[in-house]
Amino acid sequence: MEVGAAAFERRLPRLRGRLRRAAFLGEAGRERRGAGLDMEFTGLHSAFPQNKRPSLFDSPAEWYLKARRSVQRFTVSQFGLAIFSNENSNKYVVHSYNFFLFPSTFGVTDAELTLSASSIQFLSHYGFDYNKFLKDGIPYMNELQEKTLSQHLLAGSWKVCSVLDRERMKKAIDEVTCWIAAAEEEETMILQDLSGISMFEVQLVLRRALQNVWTQPLGDSEVMVKKVSPQHRRLLENSSYDCCQKELILMSARGFTNLFQALVKAKKPLVGHNMLMDLLHLHDKFYKPLPESYEEFKRNIHSLFPVLIDTKTVTKSIWKKYPFPRVSNLLEVYEVLCSSDLNPTDPTCPVIVLASDCSRYAEKKSPHEAGYDAFLCGSVLLKGAHLLLGRSTSVTAEADLSFSEYLSALVKYLNKVHFIQGGVSSINFSGVDAPCRRPPLLVVHVHGWRGLNERQIYQELKALCRFDVKLLSENQFILLSSKFKYARLALQEYKDHPNLQISLYHHWRHSPHVNCLLQVSSIVALWSLLAFVLGGAPCHSV
Repeated sequence: MEVGAAAFERRLPRLRGRLRRAAFLGEAGRERRGAGLDMEFTGLHSAFPQNKRPSLFDSPAEWYLKARRSVQRFTVSQFGLAIFSNENSNKYVVHSYNFFLFPSTFGVTDAELTLSASSIQFLSHYGFDYNKFLKDGIPYMNELQEKTLSQHLLAGSWKVCSVLDRERMKKAIDEVTCWIAAAEEEETMILQDLSGISMFEVQLVLRRALQNVWTQPLGDSEVMVKKVSPQHRRLLENSSYDCCQKELILMSARGFTNLFQALVKAKKPLVGHNMLMDLLHLHDKFYKPLPESYEEFKRNIHSLFPVLIDTKTVTKSIWKKYPFPRVSNLLEVYEVLCSSDLNPTDPTCPVIVLASDCSRYAEKKSPHEAGYDAFLCGSVLLKGAHLLLGRSTSVTAEADLSFSEYLSALVKYLNKVHFIQGGVSSINFSGVDAPCRRPPLLVVHVHGWRGLNERQIYQELKALCRFDVKLLSENQFILLSSKFKYARLALQEYKDHPNLQISLYHHWRHSPHVNCLLQVSSIVALWSLLAFVLGGAPCHSV
């Protein structure tokens, strides 16, 4: 089900109710009910500043600082949420939502928007509707932006920044000004074709510009304007029924952040597939600007969502235990786990059914549509947990499995979010990141090719396998890959290369700092030896 700004406020109460009863939240989570989520962005890794893209050489903290800069430049274009309801025994009914989002332009808020050409091309290929993103995107803001808006509303320094909104305001003021000159007190007129936050903007502008009018919304797209006396105006301003009270304005301006706050309040397990970038955007766009400290970011996320499950981490474990095809794409993972060869006669396997209002996902695959990916994510969690539980326990064929039992099979994966940089396989949001075994460093010695840089070495090797490259010295480069087989392949293929000699990196042999220290030590030792020889020579008397 697609939800834009025009329908969001109307659907919010029902969404809040479903989240309160949820068991898992999606990127995922559940008990008797739950939900999965997925997000699409206008870009992933910013090219500015140069040479600051994430690298396999980065520690988690170094990666975070680079990713933080990218998250601050790009925005969320679509938010997918799939709510799983455990109707009976092992049957789950799924309500899946696509929320189109667009940064708030209300008041002094006017976010800068960065688009990555490759990301736009990628989403366009999969049918993303940019008209809905731009024209019907739900506004959102974080706590700092809300605090700034609140201060401006209290100080009366609120203003319209959007050019489109200013044109709309000018038209409304012109209409009301022409009408009010001849109108009698208590006469009314109707302004039409308004929606969302513009309903508040029009009323605030008119009330500030004209002291003898009062405004009242009519439905979702109209505002009634009434000519009133100054005394009546003061009474209405102090009324508890004023639709333009600060709290109501802020709630409307928060937009999608209201649903995010409901997710946080629910305190349900949050499940995603390769979800680290999603967590950065959740923090930055709907909670607070990302802090400079990597550890503070981890603490904040753990406070917001005490239980995280990354299905990328879970499925990596499944591939080690079962002879399934090694796939990583979310749709491919889902198809493998749904394969008819997988427990074909197991009556306890979870049955997942899409609700009638999102049944098109049962008829047509929609990869990289956020609501569909959220549905896949929650389904992968259920099916993967069922496999792990069946392998680790002696569950009888007739037993009905609850989600709490599935959760018990996932204990060692809780709060471990997939990560391949920095010598760790996952980010631990509830503790210390545990190091993992990774491929050895390789060193490239260049002979005969002058002036090569990191990019040229990367281009030379990319046809063979993927390495990250770092300059070591004038004619030496360090290589690091995420796979052991790539390291072995490079050592084998470049064994007799005339210009590039690749070997294992040894710190004491290849480090420029160690070499410099050894050279200095050699010089000191030589001078000491000479001083000893010359100073200790015997003297002969005449």
